[in-house]
Amino acid sequence: MAEPILEVRHVTKLFGSVIALSDVSAKFYPGEVTCLLGDNGAGKSTLIKILCGVHQPTEGEYLFEGKPVRFNSPREALERGIATVYQDLALIPLMPVWRNFFLGSEPEKGWGPFRRYDIERAKRIVREQLADMGIQLNDPDQPVGTMSGGERQSIAICRAIYFGAKVLILDEPTAALGVKQASIVLHYIVRAKKRGLAVIFITHNPNHAYPVGDHFIILRRGRVLADYRKEEVEKDELMNLMAGGQDLIELQRDLERFEKELEQAN
Repeated sequence: MAEPILEVRHVTKLFGSVIALSDVSAKFYPGEVTCLLGDNGAGKSTLIKILCGVHQPTEGEYLFEGKPVRFNSPREALERGIATVYQDLALIPLMPVWRNFFLGSEPEKGWGPFRRYDIERAKRIVREQLADMGIQLNDPDQPVGTMSGGERQSIAICRAIYFGAKVLILDEPTAALGVKQASIVLHYIVRAKKRGLAVIFITHNPNHAYPVGDHFIILRRGRVLADYRKEEVEKDELMNLMAGGQDLIELQRDLERFEKELEQAN
């Protein structure tokens, strides 16, 4: 297996007296989809905010391409190739696709005071890049707000890839989508993986994670509950862990032990 492009070792994050993450270690590899699973409050959001430079760990190490790093902002992480696509997508609904695609990084033509937005080039690049990802765009002037949730997610993913992402972090991209739109997004996650990106797919839905995932990390209460390769775990077991199966097993054992102690006492 190749060396991990991104790694955290024994990371702990405190917010005052609140422990958001405790002794979390994880590795993320290029050309793989790592699914970061957990219920609300498990620590998923805190971990990805550390990965993309919003927060710095209180304790532990953060390594990118084998070297210790410290990102003080999301821009610093993005400049190194770590792109995060949040649920709100950072897209402006009333703007057309091509304007959203290049928002903040517009191609220009001309020189000096005569520089201006190269609109034709922007539209051509958008068509080419989306087509290369298998996205058929009828009109680059179409407002993003008129597109489906799956199509908007696909545009955000394609934009991150075009601007040189090496690691693509997707924060609950299928959470608010129907079955068909979720399947579209999962398709483009696989396409991103095949391009050699390390994809970190944050979700609380094992049914979405298992078909595309190569590696599964389950968080609970700020700790790593389980870390499996796909060949090491079945979907039913993954769902059982997500549903608190291990806690239920331990509770059942405690009850059986208590019943035996009562029998012996009698």
